[in-house]
Amino acid sequence: MIDLQATDLRTFLPSQDFALSQAFYAALGCEREWSDDNLALFKLGPSRFYLQRGYAKEWAENTMLHVSVQDAAACFSAIRALLDTGKYPGARVAPPRAEPYGARVTYVWDPAGVLLHLAQWDAKD
Repeated sequence: MIDLQATDLRTFLPSQDFALSQAFYAALGCEREWSDDNLALFKLGPSRFYLQRGYAKEWAENTMLHVSVQDAAACFSAIRALLDTGKYPGARVAPPRAEPYGARVTYVWDPAGVLLHLAQWDAKD
């Protein structure tokens, strides 16, 4: 087996409107660390991801990120209020629901259709 000695793993997310998607992720609390005309690097907690100027409907609508959060209901409320401003057309949020794998999840679709799973893990006894 090859030992890649990996120290980090980052995904690339599509954007249909690069500026709108950057603003959306910044509003969710992601910190933009770097950007140019075609790519932006965001930090969320200890993780990072790239947002790129590039869109294919099938790719965007089949991309998902699973993010562990402390309170899925609080995330839902804050994101619902954010989306109610009308600043992020195409983005939407669903109320949290219990999933059989042991998390309460708020689902968020970004302006390009990427699905975020904001998962609050059940407490272990």
